[in-house]
Amino acid sequence: MTTIALIGAGGKMGTRLGDNLAKTDHEVLHVEPGEAGRARLAERGATAVPADEAVPRADVVVLAVPDNAIGQVSADLVPQMKTGATLIVLDAAAPYAGQVATREDISFVATHPCHPSVFNRAETTPEAQKDYFGGVAGRQDVVIALIAGTDADYERAEQVIRAFFAPVVDAHRITVEHMALLEPVLAETTAATCITIIREAMDEAVRRGVPADAARAFILGHVGIELAIIFGEIDSPFSDGALKAIAAARSILFKDDWKRVFDPDVIDASIAEIVGTQSLTH
Repeated sequence: MTTIALIGAGGKMGTRLGDNLAKTDHEVLHVEPGEAGRARLAERGATAVPADEAVPRADVVVLAVPDNAIGQVSADLVPQMKTGATLIVLDAAAPYAGQVATREDISFVATHPCHPSVFNRAETTPEAQKDYFGGVAGRQDVVIALIAGTDADYERAEQVIRAFFAPVVDAHRITVEHMALLEPVLAETTAATCITIIREAMDEAVRRGVPADAARAFILGHVGIELAIIFGEIDSPFSDGALKAIAAARSILFKDDWKRVFDPDVIDASIAEIVGTQSLTH
């Protein structure tokens, strides 16, 4: 049994993790200073524990707090952690920015859920099919970066991560630099922007007279096929007409240098905004 101090246990992410950890034999110490958060814990039959009581006891400390609070929270709590304990943060932004306090005698891990794949057609229950975020019924992968510590520290952290993001299929071991390329750059800067444009294009079709329900049905069905083609889920190419439309529209929709979002200076600026600082110290 691992003793886990869950910091921010009454928040949106904290309650998700706590609900899953309650299904395990781990000892969970819920740390939540806010009244609303404590009320959410009480609804779940959990009682908040002061940080200065929970953190020194914990084998693993999980920071379920906003990115822009991790620097201060870790500075307050890391000095209280016992030798050999592990600190887990749930995103790459703060560690990439050099804003997480650490010590030589503790290990440090960053992780993030991949969320259930759009191709996860094996799910048969409505609950799993509607679990877009993951961590309830939909199966997902996770990414994990060992920033400081040993392989044994990583293995212990992975077991805790698999528990609080369950049900987990694969855990991909990467670096924190890889994690920053995946989010914000790949998932948010690039994919979320493109998907936003798709929604705006649907709205424009509706504005130009297409019935809204027809436009929604048409685009969501076509996006599914197009994703399956592009990611090799089906052995079916685009039609000649579709290839011509893609080639013609690419220069209208995208700048030739769009991959500059992967350049270090652009990544640094994006992460600095996320963590609320003017420059990075990594």
